[in-house]
Amino acid sequence: MTIDKSALGFGSGDRAVFATNPWKSRGRLFPEDGSLTRSDFQRDRDRIVHTTAFRRLKHKTQVFIGPDGDHYRTRLTHTIEVAQIGRALARALKLDEDLAEGVALVHDFGHTPFGHTGEDALHEVLEPYGGFDHNAQSLRIVTKLERRYADFDGLNLTWEMLEGLVKHNGPLLTKAGEGTRGSVPQPILDYCEIHDLELASYAGLEAQVAAIADDIAYNTHDIDDGLRSGYLTFEMLEDVPFLAGLMKEVRDRYPHLDDDRFTHEIMRRQITRMVEDVIGVAQDRLNMVKPQSVEDVRAASMTIATFSDAMAETDKQIKKLLFSRIYRHPDIMRIRAAAAEIVTDLFNAYMADPTLMKSHYWVNHISGLNDGAKARHVGDYLAGMTDTYAVRVHRELFDRTPELR
Repeated sequence: MTIDKSALGFGSGDRAVFATNPWKSRGRLFPEDGSLTRSDFQRDRDRIVHTTAFRRLKHKTQVFIGPDGDHYRTRLTHTIEVAQIGRALARALKLDEDLAEGVALVHDFGHTPFGHTGEDALHEVLEPYGGFDHNAQSLRIVTKLERRYADFDGLNLTWEMLEGLVKHNGPLLTKAGEGTRGSVPQPILDYCEIHDLELASYAGLEAQVAAIADDIAYNTHDIDDGLRSGYLTFEMLEDVPFLAGLMKEVRDRYPHLDDDRFTHEIMRRQITRMVEDVIGVAQDRLNMVKPQSVEDVRAASMTIATFSDAMAETDKQIKKLLFSRIYRHPDIMRIRAAAAEIVTDLFNAYMADPTLMKSHYWVNHISGLNDGAKARHVGDYLAGMTDTYAVRVHRELFDRTPELR
């Protein structure tokens, strides 16, 4: 049977001139034949969804560790929410939705068990060997650690998807070659030696909308989860004028609403206002920059998809509320300390006896490595663990495992 490509949607659509065009992709590190039914960015997105790393996100912490309850966000549900918001922004701005969705789906692949707590603990033990950065780890996963394909390690994603993964928060280098946010993680520099991701330029708009969608998603769902947990109250939300205004709006319209529906009505309005704010700012900046191609977006001297000054201030106020009331709450800090102990114990155990890693691949490939490479190998193994697996293995190896509740 011959497929008539002209009769298919085939990743086409009404794209703006500054959108990333999948038919003009810079390609893959290892050349491949194209698909009859999908654009390259659709194929990237599909490869991301079918990875082991994606499935593991369902048992990795967002804020509240799994035993706290079934209804709290996990790293997977957070990722899905980011992808939904990112795709909505991409559609509004006439960008390539598949590329925006793919960047959103892959952006947290490198997160360790126990969220940022695990990342901090792993960074501390790996600091003598270059430290740990979850964004760099995401790149290692999709270029090396996923082992599914016969012809290459990793997923062999397009240049644009990798660019979006690495630079969705902005350039990593200045034009003078200095780090924009401290030193660039070595794994990113090493990869760019063989496949230059142009670290001194901005990423395309698809990656930019995925990045701001991340902020919108966690600002909203961390409030939702905080209210469910009891760490936040409606009275506390009154400290943020933006949230106070939303609550008044909902109360005026629905004066007798129960708490669950009241919370949902606040959250949906929060997402809507933030999304509309980003679209408005992006449209204003596009009118200012007047990009005629994605290369013009990369060469711009500013982030195009971002919050207005007023919404950026609201974003700052929400983050301050979340840090003071949830992230730094004594109960959460106690659980964080216990989780960090688990990660540190496992790292030390595997460094002392690599055969404790149960996978033949991980045991067999550590032989002959120097200390730095050995530590990175153990770090890769640990970073891939889910919360549940890390706890289970710790209980097998140690007489006492800290309680995570």
